[in-house]
Amino acid sequence: MRVVHEPADGSPRPLATDVDTADWLLPKAIGLMGRSSIPEDYAMIFDFGTPTTRSVHMLFVRTPIDVVWTENDRVERVETLAPWTGHARARSDRFIELAPGAASDVEPGDRVVVEE
Repeated sequence: MRVVHEPADGSPRPLATDVDTADWLLPKAIGLMGRSSIPEDYAMIFDFGTPTTRSVHMLFVRTPIDVVWTENDRVERVETLAPWTGHARARSDRFIELAPGAASDVEPGDRVVVEE
């Protein structure tokens, strides 16, 4: 599995090739808590199936992360969150947590897809 950025005006490129899925309640609640670093090719995917406003908090996350909120694979918001105190929200059916800087060229309106 990998996460691929498809910019509106460029060539697709992988954002992550080491991908975990938070696919039930406990992994969704824990996320990246307790980690002091994240490999640059790593992503954790939170797939909810239906769009609504989704929040991401950084409580007990010890490193900055990039978060990409998508709806139907279209990017709605991209944010780098600070350790411990970061918080952001956006409408989405999925969000993806990445190493800091991994989503630096991802913009709202681009596509980010998860390939099996």
